[in-house]
Amino acid sequence: MAKTGGDLLIERLIEWGVDTIFGLPGDGINGLFESLRTHQDQIRFIQVRHEEAAAFMAAGYAKFTGKLGVCMATSGCGGFHLMNGLYDAKYDGQPVLAITGHTFHDISGSFYQQDADLTKVFMDLAPYNERIMGPDHVVGAVDQAIRTALGQRTVSHLSFPKDFQDWTVSDDTRSMPNVKGHTSVLKVSTNITPDLEQLQRAADIINAGQKVAILVGRGALKAGDEVIQLAEAVGGPIIKALLGKAVVPDDSPYTTGGIGLLGTAPSQDALEECDTLIMIGSHFPYLDYYPKPGQAHTVQIDLDPTHIGMRTPVDVGLVGDSKTILLALLSLINRKEERQFLEKAQERMKFWRELMTERGTQTAIPMKPQVVPHLISPLLNDDAIITCDCGNNTTWAARHIQMRGTMQFSTSGLLATMGSGLPYAIAASVAYPGRQVVALVGDGGFTMLMGEMATAVKYKLPIKVFIFHNNSFGQIKWEQIVMEGNPEFGVDIQSIDFAAYAKACGATGFTIDDPKNAAEIIRQALAHDGPVIVDAIVDQNEPPMPGKITTDQAIELTKALIRGERDTSDIIKNIIGNQLSEAVATKGRSLLTMLPGIGK
Repeated sequence: MAKTGGDLLIERLIEWGVDTIFGLPGDGINGLFESLRTHQDQIRFIQVRHEEAAAFMAAGYAKFTGKLGVCMATSGCGGFHLMNGLYDAKYDGQPVLAITGHTFHDISGSFYQQDADLTKVFMDLAPYNERIMGPDHVVGAVDQAIRTALGQRTVSHLSFPKDFQDWTVSDDTRSMPNVKGHTSVLKVSTNITPDLEQLQRAADIINAGQKVAILVGRGALKAGDEVIQLAEAVGGPIIKALLGKAVVPDDSPYTTGGIGLLGTAPSQDALEECDTLIMIGSHFPYLDYYPKPGQAHTVQIDLDPTHIGMRTPVDVGLVGDSKTILLALLSLINRKEERQFLEKAQERMKFWRELMTERGTQTAIPMKPQVVPHLISPLLNDDAIITCDCGNNTTWAARHIQMRGTMQFSTSGLLATMGSGLPYAIAASVAYPGRQVVALVGDGGFTMLMGEMATAVKYKLPIKVFIFHNNSFGQIKWEQIVMEGNPEFGVDIQSIDFAAYAKACGATGFTIDDPKNAAEIIRQALAHDGPVIVDAIVDQNEPPMPGKITTDQAIELTKALIRGERDTSDIIKNIIGNQLSEAVATKGRSLLTMLPGIGK
C-alpha cells in the first residue's frame, strides 16, 4: 500500500529518533493523526488540554533531554495557541519542531474555515518555516527542519495542508530536480575548539587577573566539573544565571549562587569587585548586574557567536562547546596562590546561607513563602527534576532549592512567561519515568494552564506541584511598588481551592497554611505514588526583594507606601521582621538602613 504524506512525515521523524509528540487533535491534522495511530508502537502521542502547553512541553522535553522536542496543532487557532511556548523555546535556545495543519491546498487564501497562513504568522519565530507542497516534498522538508532546529538550537515549523496528508506519492508528481533519496538523516557534533592562539590570549587575560569571577549559564550545564576546576585554578567564585543553576551544586565552596533580582548579595558583590570576568554559556540579560564597562577584562565562551559581546565588552571570545573549550583552556591556566577574593566571597556566602535559613524557618502566620522550598529542598532526590513558573515563586525556588547530584532545574528564561512550570514538569516526567519531578508555581501562573493537571492524571505522571497561593500576581505587584513607585493595582486574583481542584481532576490534594504542619505534609506529598497538588497558603505581603537593595529601589518603595499602598503596615512589618540580619549579608545595605523613616 502506498504511503501517505502523513506516513512519510511520521516515519521520517522516527528515523530521526523522535519518540514523543505533544499536541491536541483537530480537523486540520486528521491525516497526521491517522499516521500516528498506525505507528503508535514506535512513537507516542501525549494529548494536552491546550496547545500552548504542548509547545511548553516540547521546550521542556528539549531542555531536560537534550533531544528534539516536537509539538503538533491543528490549522489556524491551534497554531496560534502554540506560539507562546514556541517563543519560550526560541529564546532559551531549545530545538523544537512545530507541525501545524493547513486548509486544503487548492482553497488556501479563500477565507475557508481556519484558513490562516501560519507560515506568515511564524516568520519571526521559526528560521525554518515551510508549507509542505505534496508528499514528495515531505522527507526533504522534515530533514531540513530538524537540521535547522538542532543545528541552530531554535524552532522549526512545518505547515501541512490537510489534503496532502492523505495523498500518496502516486498522487504526486516529483519534479525533475528533486532526486529521490538526495537527503539523509545525520546528526553532527558541535564540539569545536578555537585555535591555540585564541586560547592562549584568553589564558593570558585570565592569568593576569587578580580578582577573577566566573559567570555560568545553561550553556555550561554539561561542563560542571570543568567549571569547578577553573574556579579552583583562578581562585574565583562561580556565579550562576538562573538557567545555569544546575551547573555546580549549591553547596560547592566555589559558588555564590544566583545573580539578578532573585540572586544573592555575594554574587552581586563579586561582579562589582572583579577585575576579570569569565562568561561561560550565558548571555544573562540584565546589563546593570555586569561589571561596569572598563572595570574588568572579559573572556566569553559560547556556542553562538552572536552572543559574544552582546551584554558586556569582551576582550576574547571563544566560540564552541563549553566543555570542549574548557578542557583545552585549563592546561593553559596558572593556579593562583592568592585566594583572598574567593575567601571573601565564601565568607559572605556563609552569612547569606544563614540568612536564607533564618528566612526559611520562620513560624509566622500567614506562612512565609520561603518556608515551602526550604523544607522541600532537603527532601528531594539527588536526581530530582525541578521546574518553576515565573513570578515570586521563581525567587523562592532560586534561593532555597539547593542543587546537588544530577538534579536538573529549569524555568522560562529570556521570555520569562507565566504558565510554563506545570507543562515543563509533565514533559520531564514523560521523558524520565521514575524520576522525582517537582514543580514550584504561583497561583496566577498555574491557573493559566491548570487543565494540564488532568493530563498528568491521564498519563499517570507522579508529578508534585507546589502552589504558592497568595491570591495575587505577586511579582507584578512588587514591580509596581518597588520598580515604579506606584501602589498595587489590578493584581488581585480570585482564590481557588487547589486541593479540591486536584481531587476533581483525579489527583491528590493537600493544603498547607501553618509552618508547624508544613514539613509533615510535604513529606506525605512527595511520598505519594501519583500526581499531587500542594496548595500552600502564603503571605502575599512578603517582598521578594533583590539580594542587594539599590537606593533607587528603596526610594520607589517609599513612594508607593506614601502614595497609598493599601498594605503599608504589613509590608513594613515584614521588612523589619525579615531583614534585621540582612545588613550583615549585604555589607550594611539592607532596607532598614535605606528607607526614610525606618532606618533612621
